[in-house]
Amino acid sequence: MTDNHNKWVACWGNATSITDRREARYAKDLTLRYPIQMPFDGSQLRFRFSNLTGTEPVTLTKVFVNHTPITFDGEQSVSLMPGTETQSDAITLAVKSGDMITVSLYLADYTQMNSGTLITGPLSHGYYAYGDYAEQDELPLDLSRRTNWFYFLNTIDVLTSDRCRAVVCYGDSITAQSWPDYLAQKLLGTEVAVIRRAVSGTRILRQYDCITYQAYGLKGATRFPIEMRVSGATDVIIQHGINDIIHPVGTDVNPFRPWSDLPTVEELMCGVEDIYVKPAKAMGLRVWSGTLLPIEGWRTYNDQREQMRQQFNEWLRTSSIFYGCVDFDAAVRDAANPKAFAAGFDSGDHLHPSEPAYEAMASAAIARMF
Repeated sequence: MTDNHNKWVACWGNATSITDRREARYAKDLTLRYPIQMPFDGSQLRFRFSNLTGTEPVTLTKVFVNHTPITFDGEQSVSLMPGTETQSDAITLAVKSGDMITVSLYLADYTQMNSGTLITGPLSHGYYAYGDYAEQDELPLDLSRRTNWFYFLNTIDVLTSDRCRAVVCYGDSITAQSWPDYLAQKLLGTEVAVIRRAVSGTRILRQYDCITYQAYGLKGATRFPIEMRVSGATDVIIQHGINDIIHPVGTDVNPFRPWSDLPTVEELMCGVEDIYVKPAKAMGLRVWSGTLLPIEGWRTYNDQREQMRQQFNEWLRTSSIFYGCVDFDAAVRDAANPKAFAAGFDSGDHLHPSEPAYEAMASAAIARMF
């Protein structure tokens, strides 16, 4: 590329949600490091950091991409105000498709660790180290550990060819796990980036406000307008709704999961249309539905929930409000027993797929969309 570096496109993205409410809520003198694969070539990068679910200011003492300082209005340190997201200056750094960049954050003082999301997959892991190693090539082995919690780092944009674009994968724990990474691997070199906006446990219509389940995240109406701030996006795949169906068990079983939280299928349909599809179309995006996966054997499985899933899936497959449907259910279910995963495709909990099943989901998206 010589004269096409003329558009900002998101090249990596994550949701920002409420972290798991544990005994330790603060960090001090800590380095976070995240390796990120670049999907296409570019000449400049900019970074969005989020304290969306924090209740106190968070100071990033210094932030580096490789050995280059990331600055904010020319300053190396930045304070992220609670409930807000902050974008860096544009940083000159030439990248090529397939390159791995490393984003390192150093937190010098006591820092509230409320804003982050747990994600997994072959491209999704980071590290933390006790001490200041943001500028170092290597983290000390005896002072560092691997993590799948991504704190504060929300989106990376690259100045790139106007041919490049982004596809958003939106959902819950299914999407917070591996299939978007496999999709990104399969699309490497195609001028399409995969941006993940997923939080485990989230529902379309409800959210939890207790510390036991706070990490299950924000409801769809709150999440979607924030998470769809994606430069260069052309499409969004929405695979969401299974938690609305499987969570309610009654307050006699769990005080935080009343039966009144169980929606009708019609309420789910209206929620998807009003909360997701209409706003996405107003943004100029093509909206793809993603069917819900089998759940037979899950601990709250029953005939009513299965009937709801099947009815909702039929609507996702056939409704004219979508640009198209990626039938993830068909890609992973057992042909002889469609209520369950195919052999080798169940992670073991009868809700989340295995790694081969996540690869099959990515292949289904490729076959339908590209």
